[in-house]
Amino acid sequence: MKKKLFITRKFPAQFVEPLEEHYDIEQWEEEETVIPRAKLLAAVANCEVLWVTIADQVDEELLSHAPNLKLVTNLAVGFNNIDVPALRKRGIMATNTPGVLTNTTADLVFGLLLATARRIPESERYLREGKWQSWYPMQLVGKDVSGATIGIIGMGRIGQAVARRAKGFDMKVLYHNRRRRHEAEEMYGFCYASLEELLTKSDFVVIMTPYNKDTVGLIGAKELALMQEDAVLINASRGGIIDENALYNTLKNGKLWAAGLDVFEQEPVALDHPLLTLPNVVVLPHIGSASLKTRTAMLMLNVNALMAYGQGKPLSNRID
Repeated sequence: MKKKLFITRKFPAQFVEPLEEHYDIEQWEEEETVIPRAKLLAAVANCEVLWVTIADQVDEELLSHAPNLKLVTNLAVGFNNIDVPALRKRGIMATNTPGVLTNTTADLVFGLLLATARRIPESERYLREGKWQSWYPMQLVGKDVSGATIGIIGMGRIGQAVARRAKGFDMKVLYHNRRRRHEAEEMYGFCYASLEELLTKSDFVVIMTPYNKDTVGLIGAKELALMQEDAVLINASRGGIIDENALYNTLKNGKLWAAGLDVFEQEPVALDHPLLTLPNVVVLPHIGSASLKTRTAMLMLNVNALMAYGQGKPLSNRID
């Protein structure tokens, strides 16, 4: 008898069809909209396997509606949408997509940093709105990236990839992490710093730490006050690591030069969010891993995990 699989988003057929050999598949038939919570809770009642995106919360409420659930496959490397202890308590396995999105995300982080530093989106709006009437010396001046100091909070795979790119711009790299990265320090010249030292000395602060109970609100009013007034803050990890109200007030009061955000505490972000009203904030709709090659690789990691489970084989990329 085939195992019941529910997919919370409409994925391309080439990733779903190979699974039909092992699974009785149902899926939400919308590509761009999240499945309503009530429909999701009803859908998991009889499923053994659940394939989710980061927009789907796998928590105690959902698990209480899914007595037959044995595996959750997450289309992301981060898994703050999944209550891992609750899964572990029930003996439910989970997988994610590590490794394949490192370089693509690091590219996006550096693109966001450059766009923020050189005011690229603001300059494009300036031109398109017909404001470009002449050239003058201080027109839309930004910040130099080359030779500046970058501080990276979270020195995992992506953080190190961002740091390597920074060295190509002759930047001094400071980092803060739970564990020292001695090999990276020796190989690339990265410098470990306390969080306070990093915030105080960096021209650009990039947040790449995982989202968990220890990093919620990690950057609040106190931490922002430590930063240089002409510094730039970049977040491409998870929303909620930054206190968004504190960030808005800091930027509004001219105590921080600019911010670049690919993530928000609530996603999709509301159009009336205060941060969206500020010209010195560059915003993106959580596209860190959004290249065709990388998203295909992420989907294939999930497919491989699902095929392995369907065939009774060991799973790779287990979260727990």
